[in-house]
Amino acid sequence: MLALFLRDIRLNIRAGGGALTGVIFFLAVIATIPFGVGPDLKLLARIGPAILWIGALLSCLLGLDRLFQADREDGSLDLLVLGNDRHMLALTVLTKCLAHWAGSVLPLVIAAPLLGLFMNMEPAAIGATALTLLVGTPAITFIGAAGAAVAVALPRGGLLISVLVLPLTIPVLIFGVSASYGATANPAPFLQPFLILAALTLFLAVLGPVSAALALRHGTD
Repeated sequence: MLALFLRDIRLNIRAGGGALTGVIFFLAVIATIPFGVGPDLKLLARIGPAILWIGALLSCLLGLDRLFQADREDGSLDLLVLGNDRHMLALTVLTKCLAHWAGSVLPLVIAAPLLGLFMNMEPAAIGATALTLLVGTPAITFIGAAGAAVAVALPRGGLLISVLVLPLTIPVLIFGVSASYGATANPAPFLQPFLILAALTLFLAVLGPVSAALALRHGTD
């Protein structure tokens, strides 16, 4: 599993700057918001956590089609599916999800505090939003693995993956934004939505790879 993780990290770096593309798209989303809502700094600070979460969510969806595509093109996906039973295939998918998150999504989390300054957010809000992104974005990757497994056999499955995955990520978005607001808004709690967000990530860490493994095996059959 460690060898597979390191292999996928190297492939992710070589495959055309997936992390850089995601960060640039994230920056583009954040940079266009002030033009739409106006130069009101208080309004930007108030909606900042939600905008960061939406931008990170959309950026995460960009690279999901590459999760299994390279393995399918060189034939290694068939070897992974046929050479493992159902449980080992789920662990293999989990490893690939973690490698994809570390290579493509973690740079978005690292860039989030800098982009939070563009939204005139307070330091506490920036820290809370970055923490919720760190905990919540793996859940998006686990959900996306199931969508990528369904669409891996399609020639242009990138849009289909986004259509399948986006509605399923709404609970993650809701609790991530709620926890971010709870760090700065006095009546709103932080710990409860943050713990629910962490629970969603742990739950999807099991459900997502298992669903993706079933979809890959069914597609191979």
